[in-house]
Amino acid sequence: MATAALDTPGNEGVMSPPSTPQMWMDYLASKLASRSGNYKRFGEYYDGKHQKMLFAQSKYRTEFAHIFERWNDNFCGLIIDSVNERMFIDGFRLSEEPTEDTIAREIWQRNRLDSESNAAHLDAMIQGAAYAVVWADDEGKAVISIESAEHMVVQYKPGSRHEIEAASKYYVDDWGRQFCTLWWGDKVYTGDWKIGGYSIDRTEPNPLGRPPVVPIQNRARLVGEPMSDLATVIPIQDAINKTVADSLVASEYAAWPQRYVTGLEIQEDENGNPIEPFKVAVDKLLQAEDPAASFGQFAAADLSNYVDLVDMLVQHMASISRIPFHYMLKGGQPPSGDAITSAEAGLVSKTKERMLHFGEAWEEVIRLAVEVEKGGKQEEYAAAEVIWRDPENRTEAQHIDSLLKLQQLNVPKQQLWQDAGYTPSQIARFDQLLEEEARTEMERADKYQTQEQKQQMAIAQQGADDKSAMSEAKLKKEAQKPPQGNSGNANRSRFEK
Repeated sequence: MATAALDTPGNEGVMSPPSTPQMWMDYLASKLASRSGNYKRFGEYYDGKHQKMLFAQSKYRTEFAHIFERWNDNFCGLIIDSVNERMFIDGFRLSEEPTEDTIAREIWQRNRLDSESNAAHLDAMIQGAAYAVVWADDEGKAVISIESAEHMVVQYKPGSRHEIEAASKYYVDDWGRQFCTLWWGDKVYTGDWKIGGYSIDRTEPNPLGRPPVVPIQNRARLVGEPMSDLATVIPIQDAINKTVADSLVASEYAAWPQRYVTGLEIQEDENGNPIEPFKVAVDKLLQAEDPAASFGQFAAADLSNYVDLVDMLVQHMASISRIPFHYMLKGGQPPSGDAITSAEAGLVSKTKERMLHFGEAWEEVIRLAVEVEKGGKQEEYAAAEVIWRDPENRTEAQHIDSLLKLQQLNVPKQQLWQDAGYTPSQIARFDQLLEEEARTEMERADKYQTQEQKQQMAIAQQGADDKSAMSEAKLKKEAQKPPQGNSGNANRSRFEK
């Protein structure tokens, strides 16, 4: 058992916290199991593998399951991807020392976090959270691994929303064996599943003294679990699927309009069952000998009502998720220029809010990685910050024009380069490239100067030297000149003597 009930009066139903590694493994495993259902559900909606024919009656399933079983009209992927594709980390500022930023960039690139961070943001928005684990390899280099919320779980210290007391990772290998890694206190415990619970196979020291796990949470609240971006749109997605499924069924029946005949005597077989008078088909002509017979056709089903309902539901989904209407491609001309900037304002604000939450986590990840690799303390990098790429889509002409206006305000070139979207690695090379260009220009000018140009430069240099010599002589002469004016008569007479 992971916990034990307290029998003291007034504490009925209160459980004591785990006190051994095995109890922590079992407790955190049960905590993860209680959430795994929602995690898988959100993932299936993003992938378009959510519930099929949710509202269908049994007759509908029987008749059309083979036709519509694989069908879905899924907007959940669009809602997540439209934000995730605008988030990209260009670098970090650890301190005022540029070399520290270089260390962070090396750690980031070595751990392939350009792509791994994108996967972390994706899972965090889908499931509410993802996790980063920071550890050292055999050479002492920081290793950062990104883990899914389906495999990782943490427990915070009582009364804290940031300090982690214990963290555990659970995974199953290709042969179906279940393993667990637990970080608790200053120890790391690894074990596997045995009948009745997890057993610990190995114990190692944790030099960090705390779990090296950083939660990457999506819109963490003060109370409750982090939210998935799909939680509020799934009901609308279900309604859209149901409505479109109904329209498909209606189109199936309306694809062959129903015909009728009146005034025709119905023939019966020997058992009294009515005999179908016609074999209706596209290439068949209906006729009857009875002059009283009359043929007709029912009106085709009007599917526009379904279209209007789906349009309304899509508009509601766009409003709730703050996705621009033109992303849903509902006819008309897509906006451009200032119109598209205004239309995407809500999406850009939503993206910046996600960057705010995710940025805090990545700052902690880099601080922890530098501590693992360089042995420093995290307090030295308390002011670390993430450098995000601008999430707003603008034309190149608009962007450069705004940067030129900022240059007139004496904004430093380094900042302008960063605002232009260049990475810290590119900016670091700019100074070297500019210096090399200047050196090349000087060498080229010296190499290809004509003799006349060199003589002119020599004359100009000689003239500058002569002018400087004349100026020095004039200054010496003025220093020897006697004082002028009535007040200097006495001194002048003494000077003349």
